[in-house]
Amino acid sequence: MSKHIAASFCMVLGTLILVVVIAACLAVTVPQVLGYEVYHIVSGSMEPEIPVGSVIYVDATPPEDMAEQDIIAFWREEAVVAHRVVENRVVEGELITKGDANAQEDISPVSYRSVIGRVTRHFPYLGAMLVLFSTTVGKVYVVAFAACGAMLNILGGRIRRRAREDDEVENYR
Repeated sequence: MSKHIAASFCMVLGTLILVVVIAACLAVTVPQVLGYEVYHIVSGSMEPEIPVGSVIYVDATPPEDMAEQDIIAFWREEAVVAHRVVENRVVEGELITKGDANAQEDISPVSYRSVIGRVTRHFPYLGAMLVLFSTTVGKVYVVAFAACGAMLNILGGRIRRRAREDDEVENYR
């Protein structure tokens, strides 16, 4: 009976590992296939609305269509920033923005050329996963984790088959 339990444990654990890897990969790749940009939040300027470590999905929206209170992503120097629109100055072609956690509006307006789009969704804690998938070492870990899940399923199948063979021999006697 213990072989049946071991086989079931291996197969359940292997399946769980594979489901986690597939779900994690889908959370990053599906939005990109659907045309969203995916970014990792590393500062607390939008807390508590968007906590540090969150993943944001950004839809390419024309800057002219941005409204007050929209959260947008834009380039500032070499970094992507996500802040809330305070005012859209269509004539000047710029947006006035502010981080929710900041006391004052951003010092410089955001030119329309710098806007990436509107933040449509954000998910706390998934940023670490995004960082993991963007490095070579992280990709190796993900593949190794998936391989461990597959191997546990194979091991569980072999243990189950061996247990059945043992049961047949025992019943034959």
